[in-house]
Amino acid sequence: MKKIFKLLAVFAIATVFSCGSNDKKKEETGYGKKTPAKVEKKVPASQRIELSNKGVGSITSISLDAEINQDMVTHGKDVYAKMCTACHKADKKFIGPAPTGIFERRSPEWVMNMILNPEQMVKEDPLAKDLLMEFNGAPMANQHLTEEEARAVLEYFRTL
Repeated sequence: MKKIFKLLAVFAIATVFSCGSNDKKKEETGYGKKTPAKVEKKVPASQRIELSNKGVGSITSISLDAEINQDMVTHGKDVYAKMCTACHKADKKFIGPAPTGIFERRSPEWVMNMILNPEQMVKEDPLAKDLLMEFNGAPMANQHLTEEEARAVLEYFRTL
């Protein structure tokens, strides 16, 4: 009988100690937390806003007139249709990102440098590297546009 009482006493003491509050254990397991853990969501490169990034290349400054140059838009739309639509759709993600609203996320200089020199951009610009990864490693093809053609495409993008 004494053995049974001793066993019950040991069991009762073990139960009390095992059920006690242990804040460290709660923090580690997440059990009993008052506030949910903060989960940081990484914004995809195509949606990331980086207006101060001018990219890597010869274009360091562009002045955009307040009024859109319609002659340039027409020329840029033609160039875009011939050279870019295999991989880009104006308003939706395709093989590459959609250019609609691009100037809400990128500087004009970055866009020009990406059009004119995509190889260097992918090698040296962190955003271009992230875009490459987001779009399954499909690099932007260098279409060997002139600066004038690229600027016309840029002006077309302003109308999207």
